[in-house]
Amino acid sequence: MARLSLVAAGLLAALPLTACLSPARDFHGYIADEVQPIDIKPGEDTRSTVLAQLGSPSTEGLFDTNVWFYYSDIQERFAFYRPKVVERSIVAIRFTEDDAVDEVVRYSVNDGQIVSYASRETPTRGRELGFWEQIFGTVGAMRLPNSDERTPDNPTGRR
Repeated sequence: MARLSLVAAGLLAALPLTACLSPARDFHGYIADEVQPIDIKPGEDTRSTVLAQLGSPSTEGLFDTNVWFYYSDIQERFAFYRPKVVERSIVAIRFTEDDAVDEVVRYSVNDGQIVSYASRETPTRGRELGFWEQIFGTVGAMRLPNSDERTPDNPTGRR
C-alpha cells in the first residue's frame, strides 16, 4: 500500500512536467477573417474589392507594385528549442494595369528555397590581436605626465 502511494505521489509530482511535451503554437502574419486570399477570383475582382475584402497586404512587390503578398505562418516550439515552421502560406495577387486581378498564386512551405549567402569576409586594416595581446596590450602604453619627451604615441614631443 505504501509503495502504491509513493508511485501515485511521484506521478502527481511529474504531472506539471508534461506541459513541456506539448508544443507552443505561434501565429504570424495575415489572419483571414471571412474571406480567404485564395478565394479572390481573377477577372472578377479589382484592387479596391481585394482591399475591401482582405485589407491591406502584408507587403507589395519590391520591383512591381502591381503584386500584393499576404503572408502567414504557424510555428511550433517545444520547451526551449528553436521554433519550427509547421505551416506557411503566401498568396500573391497580381493586378493588371487597369487594377483588375490578373492571377492569384499560393505558395506553401514546400515551395520555399534555402538561400545560401556568400561566406566571404571583408578584410580590415591592421592585424588581428590574440587573446593575450588584448589582455596585456595596454601595459606600458601610458603617456608620461608633464613631459615633452618623445614617446611612441607622441613622436614629436608636443602636446
